[in-house]
Amino acid sequence: MRALLSGYYGKGNGGDEALLATLLQMLPPHVTPVVLSGNPEETRDRYGVESYDRMAFLPVLQALRSCDAFIWGGGSLIQDVTSTISPVYYGGLMALAQMMGLKTVAWGQGIGPLKRAQTRWLARKTFAACTKVSVRDRASAALLSDWQIPCILSPDPVWALEAKPVTGLTDLPAHRVAVTLRSHPQLTETRLANLTQALVKFQKATQTFILLLPFQKSEDLNIAEAIQPHLKDVSQIMCLEDPQLLKGVYRHVEMTIGMRLHSLIMAAAEGCRCFALSYDPKVNRLMEDLSMPGWDLANLPDDPNIISKVWIEHYAHGNPLSSEQIQSLVNRALMHRELLIAALEI
Repeated sequence: MRALLSGYYGKGNGGDEALLATLLQMLPPHVTPVVLSGNPEETRDRYGVESYDRMAFLPVLQALRSCDAFIWGGGSLIQDVTSTISPVYYGGLMALAQMMGLKTVAWGQGIGPLKRAQTRWLARKTFAACTKVSVRDRASAALLSDWQIPCILSPDPVWALEAKPVTGLTDLPAHRVAVTLRSHPQLTETRLANLTQALVKFQKATQTFILLLPFQKSEDLNIAEAIQPHLKDVSQIMCLEDPQLLKGVYRHVEMTIGMRLHSLIMAAAEGCRCFALSYDPKVNRLMEDLSMPGWDLANLPDDPNIISKVWIEHYAHGNPLSSEQIQSLVNRALMHRELLIAALEI
């Protein structure tokens, strides 16, 4: 069986690459993956899979014709807040695959927000026609329940991603703290300046080594480069493309301060204390599910001293998830694999 995988792949986003790596890890052995990517050559080289340009109509159509199944490969693909084109693109592909008679799977989805009537209609129509659906949060499950569409609710698939060790990481000074910030309208110059000052105060108080981890170079690297000069000799920018290595970093990190959803999931999965800076409902959902401390960026304190004191307190007294909690989340995330096995039976 051949399955065409569609997601935000090949765009340099560590979270979406982690979803792809997890999906490839979970596919049944009789299924040959074909991946639509923003960088097909890189995707072919990294994962050893057949890959085509996600925006090239004829190759995409030919790939669909050559496949038996189509999989929406995880994450917030069906939302119309950051992009009005995104749900039309993914929904259009799903509708085309369904018209062509392929088995269709919505896998590890985080649905919404859906503000427009047209995108809600398209989402409802395509989800309803799927062979199987799995979602990663209660709000998505509730929306599908309102639409009377059956689904499996499990934690984000990346909880179950197998991490790889990062060479040389343990040579860096001990007591490491990872920081992942991304560009966003809510991360104003003033807030970034306050976070930077707070980070400097935090580092001095804790004598930790700060790892600045861009998850998507185009969105995150310039922010890391703006922070790093304020932490000379006590920080390092670490850019990793392989999502399994990216997750492996957190095995040797004591605390994470993160905006990106998958920076927090990867860190928590590796037993790291986490502090969230939320810019999106999906991050708030994770904070709620795990009782994870943090702030909405819109409500970030104006005083760097307050920010640093809260971080210092969490570093000193906060607790990571227990090994039992992590194992439970991993086991439940593997339900996404069981759904694939059931959907893609020969």
